[in-house]
Amino acid sequence: MVTKNIVKQPKAIVEVSVTVPWEDIQNKWNEVLQKLSSDLELPGFRKGQVPLQMAEQNLGQKLQDEFLKAVMPQALVDALQGSNIVPIDYPKYQLVSFSKGQPISFTATVTERPAVTVTDYHNIAVTRPPQKTITDEDVNKIIDDLFKRWKARGGTPAPAAQQPGGDGSQTTPGAGGSLTFNQPASPAPAVNDISASAAASADRPDDNFAKAMGAQNLVDLKAKIKADLENEAKYNNELDYEELILQEVEKLTTVDIPEILIEDELSRMLVQLQRRVSDMGLLFDEYLKSQNKTLDGLKAEWKPQAEKNVRMELGLADIARQEKIDIAEAELQVEIDKIQDAKLRAQFEQQEPRLHLRHSLRQIRTLDFLKTITKTA
Repeated sequence: MVTKNIVKQPKAIVEVSVTVPWEDIQNKWNEVLQKLSSDLELPGFRKGQVPLQMAEQNLGQKLQDEFLKAVMPQALVDALQGSNIVPIDYPKYQLVSFSKGQPISFTATVTERPAVTVTDYHNIAVTRPPQKTITDEDVNKIIDDLFKRWKARGGTPAPAAQQPGGDGSQTTPGAGGSLTFNQPASPAPAVNDISASAAASADRPDDNFAKAMGAQNLVDLKAKIKADLENEAKYNNELDYEELILQEVEKLTTVDIPEILIEDELSRMLVQLQRRVSDMGLLFDEYLKSQNKTLDGLKAEWKPQAEKNVRMELGLADIARQEKIDIAEAELQVEIDKIQDAKLRAQFEQQEPRLHLRHSLRQIRTLDFLKTITKTA
């Protein structure tokens, strides 16, 4: 029978001391010995024909290592049976004592799911930030940028690469990112009714330029760009509003955050930065050097924000628990079926990616719930 001693430490760290008598693990020793000896070759013996006693002597430390790998995890599971401890990381094992025929004693250190408390979230009140007003100047900046690019191409229609998906949408760069606007249902008038040189010689955007951009005329182009800018402003305003709600959730959340969760969040933030740097065509080491920063210095600088992010994430999950918000299996499958990339979709046949997606969808639904009860000024 397993004997155990469980000691809880700060930041959700749990140390478990475990002792298992030899008679409970003898069969596992023999099982591991049999498996390893089946692949063993010694002079005078064919593969798998080495006597077990001789195999045991020759396997030595390898036999013990494989035995411990098999025994300690199961003994830890048995030791945690009946407790409320749910590990969220891989245990770190430390062997205390073991020899064949004797009990095995070891310690295992794990991080458990931390206790989270979120109070008074029904009384969250925030002031929705004002939405940016789109001016003619904003529109003209986009027009001017498009016009310069168009003239640089010799006044020709935008290449197909700038009309992604072939679905009648055109990508237009704006101050906040990419904007899209729908082209007319009927084909846009071609520009071959005027010479390319004449078109390129225009000093200011005109209707011919607008037609090359997929609009009916310059007025139509400006209207489409303004509509896209307004949609982008509305979207960004909603993100800002959600961020204010999440900041309130973070303030209302009490939790002793495990270090492993902070490290995971720092890693996520770092991956995002690396992607942005790569998109700029830079090597990450070069970027750090240009900013006069080191990787360790960057992580130290980000750690307070990482802690806030984790606290907010755990708080949102606890609100979902309190409100019994969940994602049904059928709902999860609907989202998976929307993925067009077959290889990416196939990844969700595995349990872990499905769990991650379900968690993300539940967090989104919980935020939507909070938006319905938040008092907005």
